[in-house]
Amino acid sequence: MPTPFYNNPDTKLVTLFATCMVDQMAPSVGESTVEVLEHLGLQVNFVNDQTCCGQPAFNSGFRSESLPVAQRFLELFERVDGPIIVPSGSCAAMVRNFYRDLFRHDQNLVERARTLSERLYEFTEFIDRFFGSDAIVGTHDVRATYHKCCHLLREIGIDEQPLKMLSNIEGLNMIPMNRADVCCGFGGSFSVKMPDISTAILDEKLDNIESTEASRVVAGDIGCIYQIQGGLRRRGSSIEVVHIAQILSESIRNNKTGMVRE
Repeated sequence: MPTPFYNNPDTKLVTLFATCMVDQMAPSVGESTVEVLEHLGLQVNFVNDQTCCGQPAFNSGFRSESLPVAQRFLELFERVDGPIIVPSGSCAAMVRNFYRDLFRHDQNLVERARTLSERLYEFTEFIDRFFGSDAIVGTHDVRATYHKCCHLLREIGIDEQPLKMLSNIEGLNMIPMNRADVCCGFGGSFSVKMPDISTAILDEKLDNIESTEASRVVAGDIGCIYQIQGGLRRRGSSIEVVHIAQILSESIRNNKTGMVRE
């Protein structure tokens, strides 16, 4: 059974943390995220001053540069009430799992980060937990496969939940991918610092994608999406890589009579 997330059941406000990559490179993912959340009857708030959680600098070893960015994130999102929704497993993992390491020399910041992280959810995690994996009813006509992004799977623990959501979309033909849980080779700055290894990892992922004969790949992190899409384009492939929020929002629009299951 879905878990209630408000003490006051009449309150339906959530806040979107779009992430810097969605904001700068894939705003349509943010729009789709909002569309799905609104379809669930929620009011979506947006903090206009939001930027980055500090993950890119942190993952590259620039902790001192990451620190003020992460502190700014805390200051901004402490001001809002209710759940914070993130269409990115890696950014959710940064706040939940790595802020305590980044802030380890300041116990006050560690505690503030812990308090905030208790109401921060990755997009599919939030829907599955509070509405159920069958909450979105829609239709689609596409053959697709699903890539399990590393941070979403290993840091947040989201495994089969997105696939259960996708299986609820009528007409969406989801083809299992061999080694779907293996990295795509992105890893943030890893793909820049170690391009040969990154490319070798990506090549295996692309081979497994192409063997499904899917026309679309669905994933939950923008970094993975751009890594895989770039590799496919270099191969001359027409396969499109999309965020799960985009598939769900398209399915809702396709199903004019679609309703949220109670």
